[in-house]
Amino acid sequence: MRYLSKLPQLLMFVVSLLWAVPLVWMLWTSIKPKSEALSTRFNFNFTFDNYIHVWQSAPFDRYLLNTLIIVASVFAVQLITVTMAAYAFARVNFIGKSLVFLVFLMQIMVPNDVLIFPNYLVVGEMGLIDTKLAIMLPFFASSFGVFLLRQAFMGIPKEYDEAATMEGYTKWQLLWKVYFPLGRPIYIAFGLVSVSYHWNNFLWPLIVTNSIENRPVTVGLAIFGLSQETGAQWSEVSAATLIVVLPLLLAFLLFQRQFMNSFMHSGIK
Repeated sequence: MRYLSKLPQLLMFVVSLLWAVPLVWMLWTSIKPKSEALSTRFNFNFTFDNYIHVWQSAPFDRYLLNTLIIVASVFAVQLITVTMAAYAFARVNFIGKSLVFLVFLMQIMVPNDVLIFPNYLVVGEMGLIDTKLAIMLPFFASSFGVFLLRQAFMGIPKEYDEAATMEGYTKWQLLWKVYFPLGRPIYIAFGLVSVSYHWNNFLWPLIVTNSIENRPVTVGLAIFGLSQETGAQWSEVSAATLIVVLPLLLAFLLFQRQFMNSFMHSGIK
């Protein structure tokens, strides 16, 4: 029985090792010479020339800057829109609230790729093709973020509202001085989901961007991989991929505890 109680932990450890295999392989391949990229023999013949060549062959500094601007801007706007919508669904009574919230929930089930064509038509009519705003505009609101924050706000005691009202707080002050601080774990969880999605977003930015000045790092990585004249150079492709995923991986490692706690606090299993 003692060994059976440790079975879940052992299973999670095995799954973690399996999850880490591609990352370890990518790291291992990125520091090997090109001639030994696919070799299974172990040796100490390591090199960082692949990273140097990748950084000099493609404007990854510009791609990373574009991605940071897009991710930060989208999340900043989402903080405002999802906070206001979540508060309205949690605390404000209005006609048809349940129906409107049901529509929000239905949007979660609609893949973003389904909306590419209508979004492209709208962005084209606005004259925003090949701009960073074109990438960001369809994501300024998030039905998932509204749902997550609504669940958190409904768990906040209504006595806080009454106390804030007695202190003379307006609705805006109540929102930003009470609900926003109390929902910090949920904002961290939503932030990780939002940042990871838009950092890895590929298809929509590929369609609406044509220039280096606006391409995110995912599109830049794909173009770099296709530009190899002699076929895929796995050492260089692995180095470029690691450059792309490293910031996101570090962010998750730093905030993984808050990420898990926030989902438990919000009631999401």
